[in-house]
Amino acid sequence: MVKKEIGDHIRSWRFGILIGIIILACVGSIYSAVTAIRDGTLDKTGNGESFLFLRMFTLTSSSLAVPSFATFLSWLGPLLGIALGFDAVNSERNKGTLGRLLSQPIYRDDFIIAKFISSLFLIFIVVFSLGFLVMGLSLLTIGYPPSPEEFCRIVLFLVIAVIYIGFWLNLSILFSIRFRQAATSALSSIAVWLFFTIFYGMIIGMINSATAVSSTQPDPAAQLRQMNLILTLNRLSPTELFSETITTMLSPGIRTLGPLTMDQLVGAIASPLPLGQSVILVWPQLTGLIAATIICFGISYALFMRQEIRARA
Repeated sequence: MVKKEIGDHIRSWRFGILIGIIILACVGSIYSAVTAIRDGTLDKTGNGESFLFLRMFTLTSSSLAVPSFATFLSWLGPLLGIALGFDAVNSERNKGTLGRLLSQPIYRDDFIIAKFISSLFLIFIVVFSLGFLVMGLSLLTIGYPPSPEEFCRIVLFLVIAVIYIGFWLNLSILFSIRFRQAATSALSSIAVWLFFTIFYGMIIGMINSATAVSSTQPDPAAQLRQMNLILTLNRLSPTELFSETITTMLSPGIRTLGPLTMDQLVGAIASPLPLGQSVILVWPQLTGLIAATIICFGISYALFMRQEIRARA
């Protein structure tokens, strides 16, 4: 079943169109990073030239309106997951093939697991292919290979991207089980994606303005509580969790993801973190992404197992 689902996805027009768009975005981001290096806009803070290979994934030129590869992946990755899962179940139901398929000696859980594994496998192949394409183009551009730590950071970044896209895949499969029409499930998935990508930040900004501490009578403790509140609300969004995680993985100079007091800043050495410390720093965010993905799949699994399947006349 997994092999059949993979073949169906690869032969579909929407998969080819999305892959073409993502590849064009990948090439454009590499060109923007190369232009930034040639223009001399590479900053010397935090990362330094020793992590120039990582900068190819995050650097963008100020003269070109082209985001970095990491930004492109955070925008187009969810669309890939939604496109692979929004009609995973309801299309089979509407065509009448779901009842005939489950009338065979096939378990229900095998069906839903095959839908998820096949799509996640394609996402894994696409993300790692694009990541290694960027590394290959970067190798030709820079002229030297990445260090072992840079390579490990890039691989972890790609794994985190697969987990993040897998969350949107599970969410779209959930809507595909809940709604009978594919258009409804697709619009619901895109609406949730737009909410967390665009509107959620606006809502947090309004909450920040409403709960801001008065500047006439500054209270450091109250300001710290307010900043932690806004940071906690931001981290309820999977988009924010993914952004913090990949930023830390691709920027070794980032040493904290929250507010610091002056006592904590005194004596701090401005040096990049090793890979292990960066993983520890983003472990809560990574755990949150994995938990959200598992919860979405668990709800989809339970809902599908409880649904009544009837063959169409």
